[in-house]
Amino acid sequence: MTHKAKPSRTLTTEELARVEGEGAMRVEIHEGTVGRVELNIYEPPRFFEGFLRGRRYSEPPDITARICGICPVAYQMSACRAIEDALGLEVNGQLRELRRLLYCAEWIESHILHIHFLHLPDFFGLDSAIDLAGINRPAVERALALKKIGNELLELIGGRAIHPINVQVGGFYKVPTRRELLAFRPKLEHARDMAAEVVELVGGLDFPELEVDHEMVALRHPTEYAILDGRIISDGGLDITDQEYPEHFVEEHVEHSTALHSRIRARGTYLVGPLARFRLNFDRLTTVAADAAGAVGLTADCSNPFRSIVVRAVETLDVIEVGLAIVDAYDEPDRPYLEATIGGGTGHGATEAPRGLLYHRYKLSDDGVITDAVITPPTSQNQAAIEDDLTRYVQANIGLDDEELRKGAEVTIRNHDPCISCATHFLDLTVVRT
Repeated sequence: MTHKAKPSRTLTTEELARVEGEGAMRVEIHEGTVGRVELNIYEPPRFFEGFLRGRRYSEPPDITARICGICPVAYQMSACRAIEDALGLEVNGQLRELRRLLYCAEWIESHILHIHFLHLPDFFGLDSAIDLAGINRPAVERALALKKIGNELLELIGGRAIHPINVQVGGFYKVPTRRELLAFRPKLEHARDMAAEVVELVGGLDFPELEVDHEMVALRHPTEYAILDGRIISDGGLDITDQEYPEHFVEEHVEHSTALHSRIRARGTYLVGPLARFRLNFDRLTTVAADAAGAVGLTADCSNPFRSIVVRAVETLDVIEVGLAIVDAYDEPDRPYLEATIGGGTGHGATEAPRGLLYHRYKLSDDGVITDAVITPPTSQNQAAIEDDLTRYVQANIGLDDEELRKGAEVTIRNHDPCISCATHFLDLTVVRT
């Protein structure tokens, strides 16, 4: 039953569903105008930056992988790139291509998880993927098959699907043979067909009206749809290297969140993730992915966060196509890793996690011990933008009753696939020993 909306009310959700981690939402409305809005992240801090201090330069790939069970490769890749930057080590050729392929596998399993098991039920007014299977069982079975292929590719290159163990600074402990990768090719071909069907499915959904004008920030590579490296750019004119990140971005603590909020210095809120990548790198998509986007009317100027589910589907198709090309061109490297020369310095590394830009910075002593570490995950960077989206959505739909408005607001949060557990690991700790 629909009730007439009160001009002043407060919408609250104490435990957000279908997001990774623990968080809440509070929206205050006064006389028909949205006032205070909070994405309240209350999950306790996890202190990973603190854990890293005093550890050897070689340990971050394994330690930071534990930050997230869904995107551990993102943490490994950003950590490796930052440590290698500090050591003056550059990983190119087939080792770099294997890293891209490992990252493609993670994008497949992460995007498919979010599309079908966290986000898609919203568009049918359902509470879970189990309910979704009740009305579209083939779609859920296809999602499980795609996620399995992503996990198997992670196992082949990374040693296991969750928290891979085969990544090290300079490369890998062991590389797959060309025969092993070619044997996987039929599965990727099947995945490509299924991913194209996913684009058709989500491209045909009905999307609420919501346009945002956040500054979009993402990596951009000269020739690739950037995942592993590139310059950090924005549609507001930003164009910097990883090393310049601290000069342009700052993290701040807010009372209602155990995760830090990021902003661009002197400018404020910005957005990372699929919408930003798609806008800034549309011309770097593979032909197959660009055609699929065009077929469902998705254009580079898309600024409706509800349509991020379509962008994720297009990106899934894109990384599968990229993965096939890497497999075809793969030539087993002579050595699985490059030797590092130990020395002091500060290194920076930014890569594109499935949820957006992930930045790492490490300071090493002359004997290769970490003396400082900074990790800025996508969800920290997007929190202010998510709260801004909530304000816009609730204001635009202020006439809905409380239950409808609360549900719509929760979907507004899920549009960005926030990983709360990734974001809550800041530490500003002083130890005084006597």
